Amino acid sequence: MVYSFKVGPYARKIYLYGTERFTARDGYAGIPEEYWQPVKQYAANNFTREQIDDALAKGYINQQEYDDTVALITTVVVLP
Repeated sequence: MVYSFKVGPYARKIYLYGTERFTARDGYAGIPEEYWQPVKQYAANNFTREQIDDALAKGYINQQEYDDTVALITTVVVLP
């Protein structure tokens, strides 16, 4: 079961702060698999392309996770 109130925090912890991972690696346990797609969709809808690129560059996400996320982008996010 996916709790919507967990999706945003998971996405921020993975893409922006690097304090979580999708899968167990780098000393992190990883988030439950049922959250992977909703978290990627949240990131695609709410983060700028630069933020997603930065997450890849810093090793917060791997290339496949990056590709999956970027494929979900339908509208360019611009920070105010």
